[in-house]
Amino acid sequence: MSLYAIGDLHLSLSDPSKSMDAFGGRWDHYIEKIENGFASLTEQDVCVICGDISWAMTLADAGEDFRFLNALPGQKVLIKGNHDFWWSTASKLDRFLQDNGFDTIRYVFNNCAQYGPYALCGTRGWFYEEEKSPEHDKKILLREAGRLETSLKAAGDREKLCFLHYPPRYSRSYVCDEIVTLLDRYGVRECFYGHLHGYSHQHAIQGLTAGVDYRLVAADYLNFRPLLIKA
Repeated sequence: MSLYAIGDLHLSLSDPSKSMDAFGGRWDHYIEKIENGFASLTEQDVCVICGDISWAMTLADAGEDFRFLNALPGQKVLIKGNHDFWWSTASKLDRFLQDNGFDTIRYVFNNCAQYGPYALCGTRGWFYEEEKSPEHDKKILLREAGRLETSLKAAGDREKLCFLHYPPRYSRSYVCDEIVTLLDRYGVRECFYGHLHGYSHQHAIQGLTAGVDYRLVAADYLNFRPLLIKA
């Protein structure tokens, strides 16, 4: 049983008008690339998906994307992304997964998931560049920091792996201090994130920085093959 991570699948099977094929390049035939990328996983493997899972606006509209996701090999653990407008309350997500028989999918949302001796912790995070106003920005950032701390606390004494959608560090100067402080406080040594596409890949923070090993797992960066984290 191995652990993988990938982000930003941007599924749109129920609404072809939102297909990422329109962007060309690496995104050409990306659904087929996702299928091929997951083909090497076994049913016992676990893959954390770091946000921007489906373009759907509601859970009902996300059904086709979840059916596709559920059928891929392995167990999937979802983290919310900034485009996951279908994401709802925990009770509604639970009911949606149960009613549709999506038995290979679970999520991290004010909780953590377990993989052997590790705790899979995370949240969407926040990026200051997304701000609409300083007040709006601060409110969302504090909420996301609170959700991450709740997830980290739920892990107890287990070794914590952190999965975010937004990068907590970017380029040479950007640092989301509130998120990075929590990683340090709770002894997180590995952090995986998505969100960055195209030109922004070259500004991703990768490798060991201030005691944390950061890795970008956006699907187009990985050529749609989940990154092996733990074998």
